[in-house]
Amino acid sequence: MIIGKWNKSVILTYIGLLISIFGIYICFYIEDGIKLAMICLIIAGICDLFDGVIARKCERNEEEKNFGIQLDSLVDVINFIVLPITIFLKLEMNSWYHISVIGIFAICGIARLAYFNTMVQDNNTPVKYYIGLPVTYSAMIFPILYLLRNIIHPNIFNFIYTLAILIVAVLYVLNIKISKPRGIAYLLFPILAIVVLIMYFGGL
Repeated sequence: MIIGKWNKSVILTYIGLLISIFGIYICFYIEDGIKLAMICLIIAGICDLFDGVIARKCERNEEEKNFGIQLDSLVDVINFIVLPITIFLKLEMNSWYHISVIGIFAICGIARLAYFNTMVQDNNTPVKYYIGLPVTYSAMIFPILYLLRNIIHPNIFNFIYTLAILIVAVLYVLNIKISKPRGIAYLLFPILAIVVLIMYFGGL
């Protein structure tokens, strides 16, 4: 007998995790593998977008629901904090100010996920908006920004990318309301992801 919940409600979450681990591996062991790692980040984002939809369609007791909430946030740490940081370092963002910005990004991301879990536990009713930027948005923001690398000067790109990391970190913990995607808006995210993936595959 093993601990944990192992059913179809969490399969996509684990798939996204494995994809992110592969993306981290690519950064370490494949030369010039940043584009492939970005593709892994996008696909992990797609998995996260739909794992909740699948989970809600499954019959679950309260214990399984709570496990799914905790699992999702723990996997988000790998998918949308550790993998992006690995990519940042692969981009040779390793000066003292880069490391400082990356540290702020990590702290704000973890703090946001901890806050989210606390709010979910205290409020069982569905919410219509997020407080602060969800960490999953990094799956689109950073891959799209990386596309600028081919059209602007490297020094300008590094400045923009570093600034973007800092802005995203602040948005994670900023007390602002961001509407949850629903209806047709919910479909725009996978469509955008597919468009960006096509651009990446076309450039490989």
